[in-house]
Amino acid sequence: MKYLSTRGDATPRGFSDILLEGLAPDGGLYLPATYPKVDAATLARWREVASSSYAELACEILALFIDDIPPADLQRLVHATYTEAVYGTKAITPVTKLEEGLYLQALSNGPTLAFKDMAMQLLGQLFEYELARRGERLNILGATSGDTGSAAEYAMRGKRGIHVFMLSPHGRMSPFQQAQMFSLQDANIHNLAIEGVFDDCQDIVKAVSNDLAFKRRWKIGTVNSINWARLLAQVVYYFAGYFQATRSNAETVGFAVPSGNFGNICAGHVARQMGLPIRKLVLATNENDVLDEFFRTGTYRPRGAAETHETSSPSMDISKASNFERFVFDLLGHDAAAGARTKALFGEALARDGGFTITRDEFARIASFGFVSGKSLHADRLATIRSTWQRSRRLVDTHTADGLKVGRAHLEPGVPMIVLETAQPAKFAETIAEAFASETGPAPVPEVPAALRGIETLPRRCTVLPADVARVKQFIEAHAG
Repeated sequence: MKYLSTRGDATPRGFSDILLEGLAPDGGLYLPATYPKVDAATLARWREVASSSYAELACEILALFIDDIPPADLQRLVHATYTEAVYGTKAITPVTKLEEGLYLQALSNGPTLAFKDMAMQLLGQLFEYELARRGERLNILGATSGDTGSAAEYAMRGKRGIHVFMLSPHGRMSPFQQAQMFSLQDANIHNLAIEGVFDDCQDIVKAVSNDLAFKRRWKIGTVNSINWARLLAQVVYYFAGYFQATRSNAETVGFAVPSGNFGNICAGHVARQMGLPIRKLVLATNENDVLDEFFRTGTYRPRGAAETHETSSPSMDISKASNFERFVFDLLGHDAAAGARTKALFGEALARDGGFTITRDEFARIASFGFVSGKSLHADRLATIRSTWQRSRRLVDTHTADGLKVGRAHLEPGVPMIVLETAQPAKFAETIAEAFASETGPAPVPEVPAALRGIETLPRRCTVLPADVARVKQFIEAHAG
């Protein structure tokens, strides 16, 4: 399996090479040269595998994309990652029925209570393994709007040869999210609160990654979903969710996915390209509706900081969806011509015009990829949290509420809709309380796992910096491993 860049660099690279690299040298994102196709016999076998072991299902899927790590080593790393001890359940991502035709897949049973753990825990294992194999070190640079940061830091803390520099928008995460990150005292973890919005953080990560001399000198890698390995790990739970919500591989399903940076739903797109019977990929945004606008109109128009809303689903407060480039490359044909066109759109038109509009013919192709979209507002989130509790006695977080609201709008008879739960409600207790403020009687209180109780009172380590690439580079130079 070889990988190429969405912007046309066709230099063949193996998985282990792109694992440590992040962005391609031409500024593009890596994708496999071709998607492996899963036939009916393989899908039937995987259904049996999934019924007994999530880790074994992950091994089967990952092995199709990773052929430069010995199979026995890959098995060991995967089985060390997806354990009942870490996720609290043998199913790892259990699916429960909320109501007729509507299901919820729990992805937040990991150590930081967010779906990002599903990939980040494996990434930590892969990084440490590959760095030891090469005798190298890595300085990870990442950006977070809420959950990626803590998931990355908990996965990388204490790992040999790794330092983490995590950028977050100053004051724009929930108190619980801030506490999860800033309370870590490990010497290899560095939190940088950037005076701006998430997109400013993400722009800095890309600018540093595009400075090839700096990147190579300081061994800069990424854990954001621009890293293909992270997105690949997320593909697994789409197969796991499908097998739990259906009885036979003749059935199709929909997946409703709260979306900010397009990484989570892009993994579903990859699963569908492989042959998983997904009828609809339902993209749900919050008030920051850049992606919903594209799927309705064909225009991609990222907003500036002043137009990026601060919402009660903060991990989706994103206006520049970096993984979206991967889908556009596939939409345009996943070939050399697509690379040239993608480079013109993302490498040139975005900088020159602040956005772009695809052609009518290109827009018409979207339907064949199964995407539909919608958005959810603060009032929708409150109503959905309240109604889901009243109907199903299931408490959901604000981002999952966005997915439920939009997913319900796209229900079809006979087609199960699986909503991806993205975080536990304890991370957003203030909004949960607001949702039930007008109700009579006792309101449900999100339960905080014992290991994280009182986290907001712990001492914090964090450095506040302006949204300035040079200042971030200086910090990395002073603290790199």
